[in-house]
Amino acid sequence: MGSLLYRYLIVVVACISLLAGLQVPNFIDQYQKRVDAHLREVNINLQPYQEIANKYFGGDLDKLIELHRNSGEKPFQEEGMAIAKMVQRKQRFETDLAALNASLPQKALNVLLHGDREMIDEALGQYSYAVPLNQDALAFGAGAAIAILLLVEMLLALARYTVRKLFRPSHPLSST
Repeated sequence: MGSLLYRYLIVVVACISLLAGLQVPNFIDQYQKRVDAHLREVNINLQPYQEIANKYFGGDLDKLIELHRNSGEKPFQEEGMAIAKMVQRKQRFETDLAALNASLPQKALNVLLHGDREMIDEALGQYSYAVPLNQDALAFGAGAAIAILLLVEMLLALARYTVRKLFRPSHPLSST
């Protein structure tokens, strides 16, 4: 009976691992599309300021921002800070999008370790689950299933070894 339950447990773990692994490429795709959409939006928002910078400062937005910051008027100073924030946001998205121009495992690792927290939260909040049946998804799902199954097997082997060591019948000392 124990062997049967063990086999079913392994099948369930394998199925869950496969389905979870299949979601990674889909999540990465949705994340990348969000970053791209936000980059496009910030570019549209910066366009009027870029045109002013082109006209008066040879295209240098930093000079326009500096002009606003050095103004004696509070509204212009605050506008300079707002423009600077948009420029920083644009640079953040450009850097993130450039890092996503890689293989799927590299993309996944980048999102996991260096992903933009705002974009991750957005993608998770509006994530639409799907089971894509493309080569990347199947490979990632199979890899996740194998890795998790190996981990489960190692943990169970360690547990069996520990139980055997702890509950091994002690041998009486021979007295002569």
